[in-house]
Amino acid sequence: MAKEQKTKGPQGLLKYSRVRIADLDKGRRGKHHDLVQGILEELKMVQAESALEIPLADVGGIGLANLRSAVHRAATSGGLVIETLADEKNFYVWKRATS
Repeated sequence: MAKEQKTKGPQGLLKYSRVRIADLDKGRRGKHHDLVQGILEELKMVQAESALEIPLADVGGIGLANLRSAVHRAATSGGLVIETLADEKNFYVWKRATS
């Protein structure tokens, strides 16, 4: 990503540099990216009628709401339709049965 030089505008020296929009990475790569990608890769290999059981103690302190949201967001962008469930210890995710 190449930065342009600071230039003078109508109000004097601009505070922020300018970059070309074409040079920006527009993909979302949040802090849970690696975990979520691993879950989705395994989910793609799971047989119908099976769910992944993800121990909440093993997700690095990510809250259930944030984990569920991140998994749903990534699944939707990847074209997967999923369902989730959670209890005190585990988060479960599976592919929704197609009718």
